[in-house]
Amino acid sequence: MRRTLVLLVLACAVAALWWKRDDARRLVVEKLPSTAAYLEPENNPAAAAPVRRVAAVPVSVAPVEVKRLPVTVDAVGTVQAVASIQIKSRIDSEIVEIAVKEGALVKEGDLLVRLDSRTIRAQLAQAAATVMKDKAQIEQLRRDLARAEDLLSKRITSEVQRDTAATSVKVQEAQLAADEAQSDNLKAALSYTELRAPVSGRIGSIPLKVGTAVRLADGQPITTVNQIDPIYVSFAVPQSVFLDLRTALAAGTVRVDAKNGREVVSGTIAFVENTVDLATGTVLAKAVFPNAKELLWPGGFVTVQAVLGMEAAAVTVPSTSVQLGQRGPYVFAVRDGRKAELVQVTVARIVGADSVISQGLKVGEQVVTDGQLRLVDGAVVQVQATGEGVAKRTDDASSAARRG
Repeated sequence: MRRTLVLLVLACAVAALWWKRDDARRLVVEKLPSTAAYLEPENNPAAAAPVRRVAAVPVSVAPVEVKRLPVTVDAVGTVQAVASIQIKSRIDSEIVEIAVKEGALVKEGDLLVRLDSRTIRAQLAQAAATVMKDKAQIEQLRRDLARAEDLLSKRITSEVQRDTAATSVKVQEAQLAADEAQSDNLKAALSYTELRAPVSGRIGSIPLKVGTAVRLADGQPITTVNQIDPIYVSFAVPQSVFLDLRTALAAGTVRVDAKNGREVVSGTIAFVENTVDLATGTVLAKAVFPNAKELLWPGGFVTVQAVLGMEAAAVTVPSTSVQLGQRGPYVFAVRDGRKAELVQVTVARIVGADSVISQGLKVGEQVVTDGQLRLVDGAVVQVQATGEGVAKRTDDASSAARRG
């Protein structure tokens, strides 16, 4: 009984001290000043500081969805002319006329440059006269052969004379063939004095002008013709998707879209290299594009996207939700609508505004699309309606501007 009574008195004393703790603190400090460093609130922040609650971070979220998306390969391509032909002289001569302007669009067979042909024309006329002489001599020798055969039939001449006449005819016929070949050679040389476009395309610069002497041994071309319709775009395909590309090519044509600024041109893959580049681990592919409007220009760089097929059930999230960290891509998934959890993911590819996730997320989960910069793993979040977070930040910014 006595023990119970003592405990009751002590409990009442402790309660009274807690109720009058401020008065008790002041009394103890007055009697024992050395305890002020431990009992005064300004000297003991931990005792004086109120308990603060962690504020929820406002975020916007989007669901993990299944979509039908194309399987694509994105790359940077280089535009190449289908044919780039240097125009050079095949004879030693002099430029007497340039029939086109630099940068002109020409068709196959159009005259580009004319060379001096006077010497060749004179030689050709001389060869023609020689051929005429050979033909006249052959006619005479054939008449002689006919007379020799007639005399031989009458036993007036010998077989030797007849054979000699026949041999003379054959020798002159051989000479005629040689002279005609020489004439054809000169005709070919005469055609070389007119340099014509071998393909349709664009003319480059023409550094040589009228009056310039040109030779067969010259290394510098007179000009260059680039065939640009159709045109090639070459790009590198990663080895990881090369088998998918081969499968798509076996099934039919593979569409390729090339974006040059705001213009998009569609073509098809025309060629795939027969080996993998050991330095880059890629395979070179070429796509051919119609280029009547000349939207693609040789030597330029374009963004290329090859469509290999369609994936019926691709797990996707908005690309704005994917962040890049030291361990690779990650997202913040909202659990139970309250806490954000950092989840490492594997991004298979990006199609438009969506990222295809091959590992890390399940369909139906919620991922943060706005507000990630204020989040850490396990942070408390407040999910806002679409556009609410943007509107709130805009209002805060406007208010700050007005205060400033």
